[in-house]
Amino acid sequence: MAFLCAICIAFVSIPIASKATESTKEKLEKAKEAKKESQNQLEGTKDDIAEMNEEKSSLQGQLNSLNTQLSEVSSNLEEIEEQIENKENEIENTQAELEVARQTEANQYASMKKRVQFIYEKQNFVLIDMLTGSSSFADFLNQNNYVEQLSAYDRKMFRQYIETRKAIEEKEATLEEEMVALEDYQMKQKAEQSRVSGLVTQTSGSIKQYANDISDAEARAEALEAQIKEQEKDIKALEAKLAEEQRLSKLARNSTWRNISEVTFAEGDRYLLANLIYCEAGSEPYEGKVAVGAVVINRVLSSVYPDTVVGVIYQGKQFSPVASGRLALALAEGRANAACYQAADEAMKGYSNVGSCVYFRTPVPGLSGITLGGHVFY
Repeated sequence: MAFLCAICIAFVSIPIASKATESTKEKLEKAKEAKKESQNQLEGTKDDIAEMNEEKSSLQGQLNSLNTQLSEVSSNLEEIEEQIENKENEIENTQAELEVARQTEANQYASMKKRVQFIYEKQNFVLIDMLTGSSSFADFLNQNNYVEQLSAYDRKMFRQYIETRKAIEEKEATLEEEMVALEDYQMKQKAEQSRVSGLVTQTSGSIKQYANDISDAEARAEALEAQIKEQEKDIKALEAKLAEEQRLSKLARNSTWRNISEVTFAEGDRYLLANLIYCEAGSEPYEGKVAVGAVVINRVLSSVYPDTVVGVIYQGKQFSPVASGRLALALAEGRANAACYQAADEAMKGYSNVGSCVYFRTPVPGLSGITLGGHVFY
C-alpha cells in the first residue's frame, strides 16, 4: 500500500497532458474533418457576405431613389402649403367683406322697414298732408312722384345688395371648396411623404442591419480563417506525431528486446497494470484485456521505452486514463476486477496475443493491425 501511495503521489505531480497517443490517428482524422468543415463554413460565410453586399448595394440604390422622391414630395408640399395659405387669406378677406355686407344689409333693412312702415301706417295722413299742403294739384303729383321714386330706389338698392351678398356667398363657397380640395391634396401629399419617409427609414435600417450582418460575417470569416490555420498546425503536428508513433512502433519491433525473465517487477506493478487494463478495456472481452496488458509489457521489454511498468504507464502523453484522471480514481477505489488481474498476470508472465505491438486505439480508416474487441493493436 505504501507503493500505491507513492504511485498516486507521483501521478499527482505529473502534468495532465492532452489525449493519449493511441488516439493520434483518430485525432488526425477528426482534425482533417474539422478543417474541412471550417473551410465549408468559410466558403458559405464568404458567399453570404457577397450576397449581403449585393443586397446592400441594391438597397442603397433604392435609398437614393427614395431620397430623390422625398425631395420632390417635400418641394410639392411646400408649394401646396403656400397656395393654401393664399387661399386662407382670400377666404378671410371675403369673410370680412361678407360681414360688412351683412351689417350693411341689416342697417338698410332696418331703414327700409322704418320707411315702409311709416309710409303704410301714415299713408292716409301723408295723403291728406300732401293734399292740404300742396299749393296745387301739380305740386301734389310732384310730391307723390317723389315718394314713388324713393320707394323704387329702396327696392333697387335692396336688390343690388341681395345680388352682392349672393355673389359674396358664392365666392366664399367656391373658396371653401378650393380649400377643401387643397387640404385633401395636402393630406395626400403628407401621406405620400410619410410613406416615402417610412420607406427611407426602413431602407436605411435594412442597410444598417446588412452592414452589421456583413461586419459580423466578416468577423466570423476572419475567425474561421484563423481557426483553419490553427487546425492546419494541429494536423501537421498530429501527422508528425503519428509518423513518430509509427516510427517508434517499427523501431520497437526491430530493437533489442529483453526476455521477460530479465524484468524485475516492483511491488504494486500488478495493481497498477490491472487498474490500467480496467480503464482501457474494462468492457472489452478477456482477450482485449490481455492485449492491453501485453502492450504495456512489450514496451517494458523494448529498449525504445522505459524499462518499468510505472515508467511506461506514466510516460507523457501515452495512455488517456492517466491524462484524464480515470486511472488515479481507479487506483484510489481499487476498481480492477478479477479478469483484469488475471490479464495482468498473463501479461507479466510474458504472454502476448498481439505479438510485438506497442500501440492500440479504437479503429479508424486506414489503420491496419490486430483487432481485438473494440481496439486495433499495432
